[in-house]
Amino acid sequence: MKKELPKLYEPKEVEDKIYKFWVDNECFKATRDPQKKPYTIVIPPPNITGQLHMGHALDETLQDILIRWKRMCGYSALWLPGTDHAALATEVKIVDAMAKEGLTKESLGREKFMERAWAWKEQYGGRIVEQLKKLGSSCDWSRERFTMDEGCSKAVKDVFIKYYEKGLIYRGERMINWCPSCETALSDAEVIFEEQAGHFWHIRYPFKDGSGYVELATTRPETLLGDTAVAVNPNDDRYKDIIGKTLVLPLVGREIPVVADDYVEMDFGTGVVKITPAHDPNDFEVGKRHNLEVINVMTDDAKIVADYPKYAGMDRYEARKAIVADLEAGGYLIKTEEHVHNVGTCQRCHTTVEPKVSTQWFVKMKELAQPAIDAVKNGETKFVPERFDKIYFNWLENIRDWCISRQIWWGHRIPAFYCDGCGEMVVTKENSVKCPKCGKEMRQDPDTLDTWFSSALWPFSTLGWPEETEDLKYFYPTSTLVTGYDIIFFWVIRMMFSGIENTGKPPFDTVLIHGLVRDSQGRKMSKSLGNGIDPLEEIEKYGADALRFMLATGNSPGNDMRYMEEKVKASRNFANKLWNASRFIMMNLPDDFKLNGLPSNLNIEDKWIVSKFNTLAKEVNENLEAFELGVAVAKLYDFIWDVYCDWYIELTKPRIAAGGETAETAQAVLVWVMQGMLKLLHPFMPFVTEEIWSAVSDSGVPCILSEFPQYDEKLTFDEEEKQFEKIIAA
Repeated sequence: MKKELPKLYEPKEVEDKIYKFWVDNECFKATRDPQKKPYTIVIPPPNITGQLHMGHALDETLQDILIRWKRMCGYSALWLPGTDHAALATEVKIVDAMAKEGLTKESLGREKFMERAWAWKEQYGGRIVEQLKKLGSSCDWSRERFTMDEGCSKAVKDVFIKYYEKGLIYRGERMINWCPSCETALSDAEVIFEEQAGHFWHIRYPFKDGSGYVELATTRPETLLGDTAVAVNPNDDRYKDIIGKTLVLPLVGREIPVVADDYVEMDFGTGVVKITPAHDPNDFEVGKRHNLEVINVMTDDAKIVADYPKYAGMDRYEARKAIVADLEAGGYLIKTEEHVHNVGTCQRCHTTVEPKVSTQWFVKMKELAQPAIDAVKNGETKFVPERFDKIYFNWLENIRDWCISRQIWWGHRIPAFYCDGCGEMVVTKENSVKCPKCGKEMRQDPDTLDTWFSSALWPFSTLGWPEETEDLKYFYPTSTLVTGYDIIFFWVIRMMFSGIENTGKPPFDTVLIHGLVRDSQGRKMSKSLGNGIDPLEEIEKYGADALRFMLATGNSPGNDMRYMEEKVKASRNFANKLWNASRFIMMNLPDDFKLNGLPSNLNIEDKWIVSKFNTLAKEVNENLEAFELGVAVAKLYDFIWDVYCDWYIELTKPRIAAGGETAETAQAVLVWVMQGMLKLLHPFMPFVTEEIWSAVSDSGVPCILSEFPQYDEKLTFDEEEKQFEKIIAA
């Protein structure tokens, strides 16, 4: 059995070799085994544009700890990997690359552009997968999926058509979020609100009959060009006599009515509100109630339209300055106040979003939302920590219809066809269609689906749905979803209602929410601050185990953590401590040593360490069961460093030197506990534990597939443990 360990542990020389061993021996492969319980995690698919960052590293480490633990506990553990096509983010990168060649999407045409996009995906799409392997991710790579592969694309088409036929998907003119930079519609979940400093401009709107004016305040004077009414609250005594009167719109000259609507808050501002149905979601609803004209004053890139010659072609902010100056010159501007307000910005490019009336495709959400609410309320799916269900309920209970069409080319194209001859529309799985009414060739809708439409189907489309596959029957519903709290409504909610609607079951039983990894000062890592840390650089310096151990240490569900290099160094030192302890044991074993379980003639200190280890096994399993991974790590660290290395090894040295039966017992206990510790530690530090295991175990089974230690009542020596603790205390 005896195998020498090198003097120093060098992660660089070990990690790639061990990862190759695992892959070559299919250690990550999950099989359908009727004798085993399934345990499934689907990876939150990273974008193909992605580069491994510290958030990914945390997310993947937590998943890998759970999957390795369950695999060792005898489950058929499937960690299903894959990547997301990241529609908008990918298209932006491809368009930028084309611009350097002097090309545009339009000059290339859709077909050639898609060829380029797929080539880009082949070149760069696998990069983040290789980076995940560096971290030690034990995914079943034979099942790797992509949100635009054949199977996922079929599922997307099936769901779209099913929803459409049920009346859950419709096409209509609605107020949407529009990004003037990306030039596409966004869903509510893709709009990030941030505080911005702005102004309240108080403006006079004169009555047509010359009897005076009303005063109102606005934060967006440039939208004044599209005003089609002014509104007051019907219960506001100040304005009862002006309801129904006509005003003349400053600078434009358009005659607009004063309408009464409960939407107006009497105690906010002047209690008078300008109504611009084309550029504000609330105004749009007021406009519908009062049959107001909808006048769009901006182009797709947020410039003023040609109907207003003085401002035509001006960017919205440039137009704002010009309009304010003209209001002042015309005597319409009363005063300007400073004002801080929440403004919606595009999640991807951070441009201020423009509310806009547009014809888009929508999913009706009320009917889909209720079963997703019920599934959490009745305990079918639970959040860890539980407090995050409040965000989930709040979002679902106030949900609006989901805008799913995007004005880009990379993605799943909407399976709707239009006849330019007779105006007929057909939704179908076919790729080309003749009009059922007039026989003409129909053209397909140019828009694609929101990326989240396909990733919403991820837990079941990746297992073969809509076919009733054996994998789907065995591995679905999945067990645990691991994700950050910043993505509850983007993804978790969409998977919940999609899973229930399409399979009849929630897609997972537990949602483990983790926090963000912040820098050492507690700041969010970002490009603008330049405080991001590259996990691959840390792995290069300290090894994957050290990074993983640091990310697990102090980690508690739902809470942010700080990244500190000193902690990574401390984790590397811990790996070295374990290595040196193993090396000492191996050097002090006879050449013919063979472990045949625990000896029967145990000394008091042997019973103490065995009993302490037995309690450790119990607690680590309980902590992992409760998703308290940081607590489990702390207990492992304390036991290995303080109990095993600093006490037990020191206690065995004189016994080993003395030789004879006491030495043999000490050697057996040293190896028995070491093997148990390696197995308990393996999910957290897989590389160093596997390397040491190959030296201290002759079982022929790698550490990754060995049996995870469980509590054994026969190994609890309460009395001896108490007695020996007194000796230590003394």
